[in-house]
Amino acid sequence: MIAKKRSGHPRDYREGYLQGYHLGLCEAVKRMSTPEVGASRPLRLMYVPQGFQAIDTGMAEALRLLVSELIICSPETMLEVAARESPEAVLVMNGLHVFPENHLDQIDAIRQLGIKTAIWFVDDPYFTEDTSVICKHYDYVFTHELNCVEFYRSLGMTSVYYLPLCVNPQMFYPRRTGPQYHYDVVFIGNAFRNRTELFDQLAPFLRGKKVLIAGGFWERLNCYQELLPFIKSGFMPPEETANYYSGAKLVINIHRPWEGGQDNRNTFQLPSLSINPRTYEISACGTMQLTDIRGDLDSHYTPGRDLETFASADELKRKIEYYLNHEKERRQYALRGLRTTLLRHTFTSRLPHLLGVLTAQG
Repeated sequence: MIAKKRSGHPRDYREGYLQGYHLGLCEAVKRMSTPEVGASRPLRLMYVPQGFQAIDTGMAEALRLLVSELIICSPETMLEVAARESPEAVLVMNGLHVFPENHLDQIDAIRQLGIKTAIWFVDDPYFTEDTSVICKHYDYVFTHELNCVEFYRSLGMTSVYYLPLCVNPQMFYPRRTGPQYHYDVVFIGNAFRNRTELFDQLAPFLRGKKVLIAGGFWERLNCYQELLPFIKSGFMPPEETANYYSGAKLVINIHRPWEGGQDNRNTFQLPSLSINPRTYEISACGTMQLTDIRGDLDSHYTPGRDLETFASADELKRKIEYYLNHEKERRQYALRGLRTTLLRHTFTSRLPHLLGVLTAQG
């Protein structure tokens, strides 16, 4: 009888072992780093989502734990639902993109019913042409952009609060992934000008590496044909994004440029200081990230400990090369970033501040 040969390559077995080992460490970190959720606040709250799953799902799940009663409705039916359900407060997410033209009329009418209204802007400062108008229709304004707090106050708003973004750890978490998700280097996002400039500079360096560049408009690259084998075009759902983050050795984070142009409506040209949701989502997946630098980054993570930073294409090349060849250090960064995220940057840890404002004032 002829014995069957074992299928698979030794490298595949090693990668499987390393993935299992890393996931075991991530699970240990999760068990030590998930704070208990406190008692819910006695608040009847109506929440109006913006239609972006990664944020809306995290908000809804957290609010169900944090308030005594949660009502969720669409932007089109805000006034109708508020008049019928009589919530104590209405919280609107962003008020942009999918919101109907009459949404501000609805908010004004809700306020006339004696119901408090709040909005959390999470696309600041890229739409200041719009948010400068929208903010004036709400009682409370929250913004994830540190540089927009004084901007809204300068427009006459008195109740303006800085509320950084965060992550839903039930959507973005370390997971076992198949080989189709295993890459050396991953970037997921649209091709804004600063991103295409960077990847054009990286193009020769990326040859011979397993790379994924996903998102829209990457045909803007000067080196498009050279990088085309790495590109996966179009929108990627959050669950799929989390699979690629979890399967990657390194994930690059490049913030959107704040300057005006074809991709922004930042009429007031406010520079951006705050970090994007991608910062939290990558670290929540237990993967090391290399991020460009925002002014408020070290208020949330410790560069050189939770994640690594870069200020130029050459610095990024050096750090990619180094960390691809130093697995232990890469894993330590990933685990520390995961721990910081779970302890400080989830919706359940972020939203009590917002709810405290709504319940503490008149």
